Amino acid sequence: MSYWGFPRYVPVAEKKAKAQRNRDKLLKKNLDLKPVLLAGKTIARTWWGKSWNENLERYADYSNRIGRGRSYVRHGAVLDLQIAPGEVKTLVQGSQSKPYSIVIRIKSIPKDIWKRIKAACEGKLESMHELLMGEFPKTLGEIFMEKGAGLFPAPKEIEFSCSCPDWASMCKHVAASLYGVGARLDEDPSLFFKLRNANIGDLAAQAVEDRTKKLLKKAETKSARVLEDSGLSELFGIEMEEETVFRKTGTNPEKTEAKVEKKIISRRKPKTSKPKSKVKKATRKSAGKFASGIAKKADEKSAKKKTRKTAVKKGGRKKMKS
Repeated sequence: MSYWGFPRYVPVAEKKAKAQRNRDKLLKKNLDLKPVLLAGKTIARTWWGKSWNENLERYADYSNRIGRGRSYVRHGAVLDLQIAPGEVKTLVQGSQSKPYSIVIRIKSIPKDIWKRIKAACEGKLESMHELLMGEFPKTLGEIFMEKGAGLFPAPKEIEFSCSCPDWASMCKHVAASLYGVGARLDEDPSLFFKLRNANIGDLAAQAVEDRTKKLLKKAETKSARVLEDSGLSELFGIEMEEETVFRKTGTNPEKTEAKVEKKIISRRKPKTSKPKSKVKKATRKSAGKFASGIAKKADEKSAKKKTRKTAVKKGGRKKMKS
């Protein structure tokens, strides 16, 4: 019941209870229902959600009207919110028993703007994850948010309709739906690109390409250093290792400075082209000569011993005769 033509004041608790009852009824009929439920009073927390709401609030066409939808979102009045390419459909609980149906249509990002955005992302994105989490340079965020030339839609790119009897250009049910989009982007930022008919793969592919180039550049630098040491080893027949040398500084004898130096740890003889069979024969030949030399010396020693024994015997016989 209303007084003097003004609607009856409805307490917040009563609004929440009414929305809860209708939400439960709809869930029994439609399991794909996607209500907007906030954890507290904050509507959006992530970069994409907050930027969506900020974009709407900065336009004079919306600034005086969109604020009417905040309380509806906070009270759980957005019973269902579905995002499709270029379109948002919602059910919002109002003063009537039956929720109102809202349709919001948003134009695609113009090709020239999308081309400029892709060029701006070159070398500034590391991965798709960073893009969706809003973890990119501040300058890139400013390009995304550029008024009338960024990723976010201007009022002229947004059309909407509501089944409520309010003839205002933007009723509180439409405003609640637009804020509901910001809350939904907190859960899934990729829905923003779906809504604006933009292929997120274009930006992600550029990020992957830039990262691949960096990795290849690092790999080439590392391989060049490895080849430098291995080239010295092959050229001079040596092995190299890094050694940390501690030296006393000239200004303060108590302090030492560490320096990594390369040190030769072994020297290898160059490989010869002589076949293995010839090497084995040469080894056997020298071993045979060595053995025959030893045998010859032994024979000479035994011959000398026999000569001495014979001389001793002859000397003994002469003494006996005399």
